[in-house]
Amino acid sequence: MYPTLLLLPLLFSTLVAAQSVSTIISTFASTAIPSEPLAPSGPYQTHSSYYGTTTISSPSAGGNATASSLTSSTSEALIGITGQASSSVSSSATGSATTSAARPSNTQACNGYVEFCNRSLGNITQVVAHNSPFAIAHNAASNQILPVLTQLADGIRGLQFETHLQNETTGPLSLCHTSCNLLNAGTLESYLKTVVTWLDANPYEVITIIMGNDDRVAPSTYIGPFTDSGMLPFVYTPSKATLTVDEWPTLAELILQNQRVIIMVDYLANQTEVPWLLDEFSYNWETPFSPVDPAFPCTAQRPPDQTDETSRNKMYMANHNLNVAIDIADISLLIPAYTLLDQVNADDGNASLGLMSTNCSATWGRPPNWLLVDYYNFGNFNGSVFQVAATANNVSYNRAACCGTAVNTGEARALYQGVVVQMLVGFLVAVSLWL
Repeated sequence: MYPTLLLLPLLFSTLVAAQSVSTIISTFASTAIPSEPLAPSGPYQTHSSYYGTTTISSPSAGGNATASSLTSSTSEALIGITGQASSSVSSSATGSATTSAARPSNTQACNGYVEFCNRSLGNITQVVAHNSPFAIAHNAASNQILPVLTQLADGIRGLQFETHLQNETTGPLSLCHTSCNLLNAGTLESYLKTVVTWLDANPYEVITIIMGNDDRVAPSTYIGPFTDSGMLPFVYTPSKATLTVDEWPTLAELILQNQRVIIMVDYLANQTEVPWLLDEFSYNWETPFSPVDPAFPCTAQRPPDQTDETSRNKMYMANHNLNVAIDIADISLLIPAYTLLDQVNADDGNASLGLMSTNCSATWGRPPNWLLVDYYNFGNFNGSVFQVAATANNVSYNRAACCGTAVNTGEARALYQGVVVQMLVGFLVAVSLWL
């Protein structure tokens, strides 16, 4: 008797999910990108309404502009990496003016380009894998299809994800999507150990890790995983609690000092207690969180009520991960717009990442520092998201460099369109059981 009773929630949720297949199919069928120019419309689900409110310390300064003012006055070592170069001003393809060095005489690349070695971190646009660890096959809560080592090899230089306590109040910090019952990608320590192997093998690369502190744990909770994984020797600690756009060091400086990992957390940072765990919103701001509007307005949402003047002096992230809202059995879900990924991650066209980068450049006078995307290997061609970053950086992108495995975007799209309903049914079962 009791095993049968235990199965009732599963049987009920499976029935609900099955009845919802037609709803899911009709939702995707009716979700399309208009051919006419898009304008922002409708309210966004704010981060506070999704995760709850919290108190954030007042932010200031950081940005995407010119070479860092922290450049060492004794530059022999820097020249060893970057070569002699004189400053020049050029207009980027996005229409924003960027100050960069003339092409250096060396051939050693920094983050894939010799042109980047003398540039400030604040003067480079990089692609961020949204929920980088969440590459779990046949799980609708995933946001990537390729694992972190492949992401880094393809050119991802920003790793973003949520952290949760394994059992909500206890256990190791784990990489879970909303709840560890829905998607659990393992411990933070294990993930960081994998990233450390890549850092050891790639000494001329600088990455940024942006974490969501979703269970609002004390900042000291992060010390153990970063220490035990071997990541701590690579971590950058700034000279002060906030940096303006021109105060970020150059990639060459970070590389020579072997401080090649910038760590940010969205809530409850305390840089007096943990100096290397940076308060994201003291250095960076973000466009609307979990967007459902394919117009992707380039407005500052997090932190809230920030002045335009402050925003212009800080780095910023363009959240370009389009979601579809589905309401089933009194459950409201936001899931990636799988069927639109090729256009959303394209380098040109309506709702594309390329168009958002261009619009952001026109609005703020410079491209975004971070382009956050789901399923980065999708697009109108392999590596289209990296083409957008290269255009913003005024450098050339090798389209043969991406992505990952032999599966091309067309095959991957067909695969995901074929299994997405199955994934969602399983996801809905897990949601109903979790609730």
